[in-house]
Amino acid sequence: MAASSPHIAETIALGFAFDPKNNERMRQMDLSDLFASVGKLFDLLDERKVDYVVAGGIAMLAYVEGRNTQDIDLLLSREAVGQLPELSIEDENNDFLRAKFGQLQVDALLTAKQFFSRIAQSHSTVQTFADRKVRCTTPEGLVLLKLFALPSLYRQGNFAKVRIYEGDIEALVDTCGLDTKILLKGLEGEVIDTDLKEIANILSDIEQRITVKRSRFAE
Repeated sequence: MAASSPHIAETIALGFAFDPKNNERMRQMDLSDLFASVGKLFDLLDERKVDYVVAGGIAMLAYVEGRNTQDIDLLLSREAVGQLPELSIEDENNDFLRAKFGQLQVDALLTAKQFFSRIAQSHSTVQTFADRKVRCTTPEGLVLLKLFALPSLYRQGNFAKVRIYEGDIEALVDTCGLDTKILLKGLEGEVIDTDLKEIANILSDIEQRITVKRSRFAE
């Protein structure tokens, strides 16, 4: 676990404030509204007993320090989405939903997809942050979600996000001592065989980078 417990709302507000891409939007909004939206969302989730699991950058912060994020990523069922009529849906398909909750962006992986449901059920645990306790994906769950997304990101040519995801995977494998062979097994049947082989190569490259970094400046 990360050495200190981050504050969820503060992390998102600061992540938004210090992103140069948001300069124009910063002139049109009050960060206190964004801060309040985060707290209100989690209050509603708790009050309505919504079954959710936090993923993405916020979950990363439970295990690795220094990860920045500007939104909330959740694993949710369609029924759970229905319990939150305050969400203003901007984009959705069978597996994914993007919405606004006040000033806050909320991305949801929908558990109608069996893989996302398995992550929510088998790879989640309660984590304590400075402002509240929330159920988060485990390090293994986070890595599996990111590995699952990589083939699509590569095919889209979204290499900026590829670098972020592979960096996150490396940080989690290194910090949490994850077994890459077990992780790879967790993707069997979830991606096509050719993609699974390429993911195995990515994990091998990550292990090599970790080994090299650990050996530098060693006595």
